[in-house]
Amino acid sequence: MVMKSGAGSGSGGVVCTSFSIVLISAVFAASIAFVFLIGYFSHGLPSSFYSPSQPQFHIPIVELLSHARPAPDQSTAVLSSEFSSKFKPPVTHDYDDGPPFDLIWEMQRRAENKLEQGLARARAAILKAASATNSSIIIKNNEILSPAIYWNPSAFYQSYKEMERRFKVYVYQEGELPIVHDGPCKDIYSSEGRFIHEMEHGNNRFKTSNARAAHVYFMPFSVTWMVKYLYKPNTYNVSPLKEFVSDYVKLISTKHPFWNRTQGADHFMLSCHDWGPKASQGNAFLYNTSMRVLCNANSSEGFDPTKDVSLPEIHLYGGIVNPKLISPPPSTISRPNLAFFAGGIHGPIRPILLKHWRGKDTDLHVYEYLPKDQDYYDSMLRSKFCLCPSGYEVASPRIVEAIYAGCIPVILSDHYVLPFSDVLRWEVFSIQVDISEIPRLKEILLAVSEDEYLRLKEGLRAVRRHFLLNQPVKRFDMFHMILHSVWLRRLNLRVG
Repeated sequence: MVMKSGAGSGSGGVVCTSFSIVLISAVFAASIAFVFLIGYFSHGLPSSFYSPSQPQFHIPIVELLSHARPAPDQSTAVLSSEFSSKFKPPVTHDYDDGPPFDLIWEMQRRAENKLEQGLARARAAILKAASATNSSIIIKNNEILSPAIYWNPSAFYQSYKEMERRFKVYVYQEGELPIVHDGPCKDIYSSEGRFIHEMEHGNNRFKTSNARAAHVYFMPFSVTWMVKYLYKPNTYNVSPLKEFVSDYVKLISTKHPFWNRTQGADHFMLSCHDWGPKASQGNAFLYNTSMRVLCNANSSEGFDPTKDVSLPEIHLYGGIVNPKLISPPPSTISRPNLAFFAGGIHGPIRPILLKHWRGKDTDLHVYEYLPKDQDYYDSMLRSKFCLCPSGYEVASPRIVEAIYAGCIPVILSDHYVLPFSDVLRWEVFSIQVDISEIPRLKEILLAVSEDEYLRLKEGLRAVRRHFLLNQPVKRFDMFHMILHSVWLRRLNLRVG
């Protein structure tokens, strides 16, 4: 399939209408890089991104020279692995009527040096903040970031400020509506559409029209819309999705020099659809090298937390949060039920849950189909714990719904890399139960003391802000946390 360059104009096709590091000493580079290389994940489990008291997993800094050679059929999209900071991309871009190529290359080199110098200063500032011992951070007007929910609140806040000060994202203009520059905003994949819409149309400080001033490059295609417009129902043939992604990478890599410069390492895509990972297989470097922001963050199926980002899944019926969940529920609200779940039997985990607990205990309200006289969100608000089992894929919108409802999420999943785990301590506001322990679920929940339960609820109230989809966007909300996750991974990348 062939895509034309240039985004569609106007708002009629938009669903959400309302809306080289420079040469520094090797010792200095290694010392600064160290703090950014701890605390990603091993087998989907979060470790400390900032705290030396937590388990640490040291990951070698990304070296562009080490990437595998591209397959022969990708030669038009990427360069060979003999990447060099002195490489001059072939003159295949739209520069024929502009300045001499050598001048363009020199301007590009200076811009890259400036970017990498800024990132080096940001790393140094975060490293310094990571050693701070303050227990809370007042961000403005006496508003406090609760320290308990972060691995290191000082490092997180400094990193967030550095992101606000420096981070720039270039959004490719190539591709046409509806598959590019748009996405779903009124269904289970709303986090995909809302992010694309904000990057395309939002008044945020991060988007830049100067591609040479960007730290990362966003490919704004929607896998959900690919499935809607390209996929033939009931065939389970995802080849059209892969072909679209392959064509898109070829388009941007032949028209612009940026993909070839890093073999896509400073590029990212975002998808909440279950088939987002499969679509990304359309280009090997996109799959293996680029940053993929995915709801289906399954570490057993190729999701790599050292470069990929876990995206929260949110189901917005009609494009809005249910009115019952818009405001945090009062801390005094009565919660007579121990636990609640209602949902269809699909995937390997839910049948186990329903086998052991459907209709078996009056304290655990577990249903396949919610009784007609009960309301789903009222049931969440009346329960202390909300059970969040994976379906066919690892992510579940129930996790965010539980956070909104002030109902402690009980995560029942294998290999799920939880969103924002590089900075958030999920054990402070949720419970994770091994699938093998489902028969003991009531025993496990009853063993949570009242003090521990109140601590978990306090954590929920503190973390809620990070999972809100605001319009317009607000500091520390979900849009900014997604960008911060991308920012962290860009900090761990050396270009040049």
